[in-house]
Amino acid sequence: MSRKIPHALWFVVLATGFCARAQDLRLEDVPTTGSGPSLYEKLPLEPAQRSALEKAVKSRDYGQAETLLLEETRKNPKSALLLTTLGSIFFLDGQYLQCATALKEAQALAPLDDRYRLTLALSYLILDHGDWARPELEKLASSNPDKPIYPYWLGRIDYRDMQLKSAVANFQKALRLDPHFMRAYENLGLCYEAFGQNDDAILIYQKAIELNRQRPQPSPWPPLNLGTLLIKLARYPDAQTSLQESLRYDPRFSRAHYQMGLLLEKEKKDQEALRELNLATEFDPTFPEPYYTLGDVYQRLGEKQKADAAWATFRKLKEEKKSPPH
Repeated sequence: MSRKIPHALWFVVLATGFCARAQDLRLEDVPTTGSGPSLYEKLPLEPAQRSALEKAVKSRDYGQAETLLLEETRKNPKSALLLTTLGSIFFLDGQYLQCATALKEAQALAPLDDRYRLTLALSYLILDHGDWARPELEKLASSNPDKPIYPYWLGRIDYRDMQLKSAVANFQKALRLDPHFMRAYENLGLCYEAFGQNDDAILIYQKAIELNRQRPQPSPWPPLNLGTLLIKLARYPDAQTSLQESLRYDPRFSRAHYQMGLLLEKEKKDQEALRELNLATEFDPTFPEPYYTLGDVYQRLGEKQKADAAWATFRKLKEEKKSPPH
């Protein structure tokens, strides 16, 4: 389905050169923004349309839901509720620029509630525009001083901008408000690692891992982050244990397979490294780094043609990530 974005906003996208990097923002980091039954009842829709919309969202047929809502917004362009619902579904569908556009149009009609303001901020963040996300999050933090989610997201923007002291302060504030906020510990660990405070980072990662193990569905990221740091410190047996834990939580986790391959490459276990690196590229063909290490392993094995092909793929993927959207 063709989803048209105002030409003025496309101009901003192309002029500033930012691109969607949704892989940098994990879905588990994002609060639920979907439409609930109570919201369907409030929408200015006929019963049959309301039922079709609810069915489409429940079955994750977001394209059908978007088509229905776009048609309704053309008939009723002054309905902020239709636009916020459309923006929410665009977000679920990974259409972040369209989400931001719909929510800004809704905001021109009526103030957004906190949920949709956060959705707008996260869309900006995924679009690599933290400078647009920050004012929204600062307003949310100011009006909700008891909620840890807003300093957490401000810390994420600070970390991206390498404002590490500010990031640490925001993550620590989030943890004061919620001492069990696993993701805040995890990101605080990243800050300490960036400062070179590796012992502190390890302790914080271990706290995140401890909390993570208590979740019904543990995330593969906390043990991955610890394993990645331990590889840098040449603590390979401990790193392998952490990466194995990450892969227990998600056997298809490309980044954990990559780090395991990197570890095995450093230990000169070339065939095992190739297996892990190839799994990394299989599970995420757009992830550049495994191809670079594949080239190193093939070069060491004397397979120059394969090495050159892997390095060429690495360069191609890196360039694609720099390109603006079409």
